[in-house]
Amino acid sequence: MLLTLIRRYGARYWPWIAAVVVFQLATTMATLYLPSINAQIIDQGVAKGDTDYIWRQGALMLGIAFVQVLTAIAAVYFGSRTAMAFGRDLRQGVFRRVTSYSAQDLQRFGAPTLITRGTNDVQQVQMVMLMGLNFMVSAPIMCVGGIIMALNEDAGLSWLVWVSVGVLFAVVGFLVYLLMPLFRKMQSRIDSINGVLREQIIGIRVVRAFVRERFEEERFADANRALTDISLKVGQIFVLMFPIIMLLLQAATAAVLFFGGHRVDSGDMQIGSLTAFMQYLLQILMAVMMGTFMAMMIPRATVCADRIGEVLGVEPSMGEPAEPVVPEKAEGVVEFRDVSFAYPGAEAPVLSGISFTARPGQTVAVIGSTGSGKTTLLNLIPRLYDAAEGEVLLDGVPLGRMPRHEITSRVAMVPQRPYLFSGTVAHNLRFGKETASDGELWDALEVAQGAEFVRAKPKGLDSPISQGGTNVSGGQRQRLCIARALVAQPKVYLFDDSFSALDVATEARLRRALRDRTHGATMIVVAQRVSTIMGADQILVLDGGKIVDRGTHEELLETSPTYQEIVQSQISAEEVQSVAGAAGATGEQA
Repeated sequence: MLLTLIRRYGARYWPWIAAVVVFQLATTMATLYLPSINAQIIDQGVAKGDTDYIWRQGALMLGIAFVQVLTAIAAVYFGSRTAMAFGRDLRQGVFRRVTSYSAQDLQRFGAPTLITRGTNDVQQVQMVMLMGLNFMVSAPIMCVGGIIMALNEDAGLSWLVWVSVGVLFAVVGFLVYLLMPLFRKMQSRIDSINGVLREQIIGIRVVRAFVRERFEEERFADANRALTDISLKVGQIFVLMFPIIMLLLQAATAAVLFFGGHRVDSGDMQIGSLTAFMQYLLQILMAVMMGTFMAMMIPRATVCADRIGEVLGVEPSMGEPAEPVVPEKAEGVVEFRDVSFAYPGAEAPVLSGISFTARPGQTVAVIGSTGSGKTTLLNLIPRLYDAAEGEVLLDGVPLGRMPRHEITSRVAMVPQRPYLFSGTVAHNLRFGKETASDGELWDALEVAQGAEFVRAKPKGLDSPISQGGTNVSGGQRQRLCIARALVAQPKVYLFDDSFSALDVATEARLRRALRDRTHGATMIVVAQRVSTIMGADQILVLDGGKIVDRGTHEELLETSPTYQEIVQSQISAEEVQSVAGAAGATGEQA
């Protein structure tokens, strides 16, 4: 998978990679030529006392060294630029694939591991790309070229090269064999510690409310200890690696001096050649050591590449249709035809045989006990999930056959748990419509009953919003999310218990303003409070994932035992009727 990712995301940078190879080749050739010139200076210049020869060869060495520096700088520049661009593209590829996932696909992985795979795992692969371009290109050239140059100096000592390189490769192979499973465990434990930390940060208020700080500290300590233990095991192997390599280098140097000294003494080898041979052997072993360093990084990068490949290899369960169909008119008609849905691994379906139609100008309300499937039903309309059976249609076209941008342009949803992004008030509201003017934003805030508290802020629309909207209250967060949906001006509005954090007076004003603003659109409301849905054109009563009753508030009060039970759990039927009558009278007076 590592090579697959490199080919897939690095292919477009082949001119830069070619430049790296050319400059690394030039650098390595210059490095390999210098010991040979040094040997000639010793044997031809120093031994014979030829000063002019020494000066000429010394000037040549200086020129070659200057070229070596320039080509090395160029190689590092192009290598770094290629690796950074590769990492950027790979990270973007992971991000795009994750954002194309359905809610079901996201649940398959979980947020902590997706965060790790899009950051730490990509960084490990990017680092291997960087080090590979800087080392792995020059190391083979240095190794092969060094062997050729060493044999050219004296073939009698060639056995030292084969023995030294063979031993070094054997040691490296054994260490890599030990590291592979450890790196796999390390990435898994990074996922775990990210998951614990993310959960604790998000749930810090609950932790403090129940005085569970000590328990959470122990949870984090356990996850941290597990990661530390595996990191120590990896570190222990790395600690062994460098002393062993240095021992081999020193042993090789001693062997060259010992056996080469005998050959010089017997006249089979010159002193300059012995010096050059020793430098070449060190260059060969240094090249192998650079390869060793890379070999230590490759196992972890391979594990990370496999994890990234898992993310990229999952095709979104709700992709774009092969032959998209766009409705002729954007009216906002929502129709459920015998729809059933079950979550993966669930024993029973959440929804069964759901059928209803919501038309423009109508308000359809959904009510039921906790776990009856209200939110799931709403999530099917913007195609956060696909129905297991039956069809959900928008303007007469099944959602599975519509392009996603067509669905999102017609449907706006205010989720049960309102979420705001870090930025400003205006930035969050323009999620609904990027080109919206300040006037449109204020108009939406007026309808959502949020204009007053936004105006009270020193910077108004430019007031900062922290991640998740934690610097505003729950009611303010809900109103900003409602305003965001209003800015989009869709044909279908979905409100998933979106008024729960509002007081009764604010909710009443908001509902009146919404009726005026959304009179030509379809509105589907999920609510827990009966007062929120009394004026709906049609109320669907869910129980056990099925529509057990439907009708207006007055009709259900007379015919639906389930609805009556819900009403009685909040206020008496007589009070509801009186409130409804008062609300109707107020509307007539208005």
